[in-house]
Amino acid sequence: MKQSTARFVSLFAFMTACSTPGGDTSRSVPGADVAPSFGIGRTATPAEIATLDIDVRPDGLGLPAGSGNAVAGARVYAARCASCHAPEGQGTPAGAALVGRIPNDEFPFGAEASGSDARKTVGSYWPYATTLYDYVNRAMPFDKPGSLTPDEVYAVVAWTLWKNAIIGETDVMDRTTLPAVRMPARDRFVPDDREKYRVVR
Repeated sequence: MKQSTARFVSLFAFMTACSTPGGDTSRSVPGADVAPSFGIGRTATPAEIATLDIDVRPDGLGLPAGSGNAVAGARVYAARCASCHAPEGQGTPAGAALVGRIPNDEFPFGAEASGSDARKTVGSYWPYATTLYDYVNRAMPFDKPGSLTPDEVYAVVAWTLWKNAIIGETDVMDRTTLPAVRMPARDRFVPDDREKYRVVR
């Protein structure tokens, strides 16, 4: 019997033992409503779930309290973002360009696109300002994702929008104003209505 096959058989035997009465799945776990499938682990607490439940939808659902504008965002950006994305958001080999609008409202996607302004930046490609908040909040800065406060995220998002000439420098972004921002690329995205990919709820 090959080594990989032997490992599979051993794993299958273990899982079978754990999923049968002999595997002792009837033991309850303190604080859990349902015993785990394999008799190990426990149900996550509400506090633990809340730590990970930070997604922000396109309509703004999930945005936290807090606020910021581009003036404050410039300071956050310089300290936490510029090393990868360059001082003015033009991008570096280490970080994507954030700033840039397609000239004459053109929107090339393929190989025919050329020039620095033909890249997919926040100003030319991003359809929702709210999901920009979501991405910055969960994934940035690269060396310490999730370390920015809500006010810092709102501020750096406001700075990015301002640099792309989408909002004013002193416009305050918060859970009310951010969903109202109309991104230049909003109407360039359409729902996938193909029947084979329809989600049934």
